[in-house]
Order: sequence, then structure tokens, then C-alpha cells
Amino acid sequence: EMSEMSERSKQNVAHGLAWSYYIGYLKIVLPRVKKSMEEFSRANPNLLACRKTWKLHILVPLSCEVYDELEKADSNIQYVTDLTETTLARAGTRKRVYKHSLYAIRDEENQLWHCAVEYATPLQSLYAMSQDECAAFSREERLEQAKLFYRTLEEILKGSKECVDAYRLIAYEEPEEAETHFLSRELMWHLRQEHHEEIAVPEGSHPHPPCTALDSAELNLQISVSDLPQPLRTDGF
Repeated sequence: EMSEMSERSKQNVAHGLAWSYYIGYLKIVLPRVKKSMEEFSRANPNLLACRKTWKLHILVPLSCEVYDELEKADSNIQYVTDLTETTLARAGTRKRVYKHSLYAIRDEENQLWHCAVEYATPLQSLYAMSQDECAAFSREERLEQAKLFYRTLEEILKGSKECVDAYRLIAYEEPEEAETHFLSRELMWHLRQEHHEEIAVPEGSHPHPPCTALDSAELNLQISVSDLPQPLRTDGF
């Protein structure tokens, strides 16, 4: 009965997507990210000077709108190259290839910062479900599930010894009015924070987060403490 109630209210969607994303992808690639970044840095020492940025930056837009090419989302983000590939036999597929793309982010002073960045791909499924009549998935449900996906994924990764310090989750709510360089500014805030962490800036001197950035404490308030996945409250968010 509990299972049927959960399925009818679509409470398991984001929870399952987060676990699938972790088991089927992140747990495989994240332990190898630093090695790939280190190899690239040896050949290009000036591009990745800050070791704290040697991680996969995972974008989690709560709108679930994902661009296949980041340049289309923001012209201040430009593709540079792909990092070293990882090739594994996986679920019957021989030589399945896993790789990440390195991007150059242009800041307000026309300086370039480099990092590996990509969207959390399960968000595409959430978005597609909200567009498909068969799924009967409303925009409100999509927002709730996007929040639950983020919180579930964050908790999973926090407990993963293999993935420690190999990722940075970047959850954000896009502004109602379109901003040309919103995404690059969002990324720049995180890159600068990582840089500050590396040079051990004294407590209290960290940069302030952008108004659209969503921290863990804020999203923590949206999730039930029940053992079963529950819809997230949207009041006040």
C-alpha cells in the first residue's frame, strides 16, 4: 500500500534518479577525475594552477533546463578540450568511454578560468517527464523533484569515500528575467571560492554567494526526515 501511494504521488522519481546517477556514473568517473586533471595540468601548467578546482563541477538548475552545449547557455563559457578518457566494459558494452570536457570561463575582468563542468544529466529526464502527457508530471512536481534530486545526491556523495573532494554540486535557480551571463557568474563565484580555500583566506573573508545560489541549509529545510522519499515543500522557496 505504501509503495502504491508513493508511486501515485511520484515520490520515488528523483530519489531513484539520484541513486542511478551515482551508481551508474559518478561512482565510476569521480575517483578518476583528479588523475585526469593532473595529467592535463602537467601538459598545460598555466591553465589549472589551482588544485582545488581539480574536480567535476556538476550543474543542477532547478528548472531542469539543460543545454547540450554550454556556449549556448552563456557565451562567456567556451569549450577547450576533453580530458583523458576512461574506457571500461559496462553492462555488455565493450570499451564504453567516459570523459569530461574542460571549459574556459571568462570573468568580468576578461580573465579566463578553467574547469571541468557538466550538467547533472538526470535533470533531462525530469524535464522530459514534465513535457510528456503519459508521465503527467507538472511543473510544480518537477521543481519539487529537482530539489529532492539535489538533496538526495548530496547526501549520497557525502557518504561516498571514493568521491571525496572530486566534485562540486552547483544548485541554482535561474532569474525570472533572462541574464546573458548568469551561468558564467555562477560558476565564477564557485571557482573563486575554491581558490580562496586553497590559499587559506582567514575566516570571515570569503566572498558572498550570489543571490541565486542555493546552499545546503536552505534546501535542507525543504526535505522531510522520513525514511521514504517525500515531496518537498515549495512554500517560501
